[in-house]
Amino acid sequence: MVRVLVADDERLITAGIRTVLESGEGIEVVATAADGSAAVREAVRHRPDVALLDITMPVLDGLGALTELRRQAPSVRAVMLTSFGTEPNVLRALRDGAAGFVLKHCAPDELIRAVRAAHDGDAYLSPEVTRMVLGMVTPAAGRRAEATTRLTALSPREIEIAELVAEGLSNAEIGRRVHMSEPTIKTYMSRVLTKLGCTNRVEVALLVRDAR
Repeated sequence: MVRVLVADDERLITAGIRTVLESGEGIEVVATAADGSAAVREAVRHRPDVALLDITMPVLDGLGALTELRRQAPSVRAVMLTSFGTEPNVLRALRDGAAGFVLKHCAPDELIRAVRAAHDGDAYLSPEVTRMVLGMVTPAAGRRAEATTRLTALSPREIEIAELVAEGLSNAEIGRRVHMSEPTIKTYMSRVLTKLGCTNRVEVALLVRDAR
């Protein structure tokens, strides 16, 4: 059972997310919160596997909640909820260890996939968010040089996998693209993460973007 905390200051959205998630097999919403501070308290109390955090919440916003979760409940995997398009802090959240980003208007099955990916130790980034984030980033010369150097540790196949991660593809989608099984792609991803010193696929995507 995947245990989930949902934090959003709009009750209707919270209720809708609960309904969507609990329609998925093996997912249970164990707590909800209307602000970031309450989200941290509930996470410490219930120890969910995954926390869905709205970026814009009162008292303590989603970014602050993410920081506190990493300090007080580091086992909880945080997936950020956002409305599309303008948040300047998306990149900061990804660099601060968010397990992914999901748009509030995403399809129900995408939300379920994101939660399951986070639970499995993976990360999920909506393709639209991937494009938005990568479009926001203009690598400085120093970052580009560092990223290029780090990527030289990868084999040609691992570089190909990393490039597809940067496009926002899931392991299953990458497998279909390169004609490999999903378990094989997971093995490659584990190698990529280790060689690059990244904690999740979001960091891999940003590193690939820095190197371009």
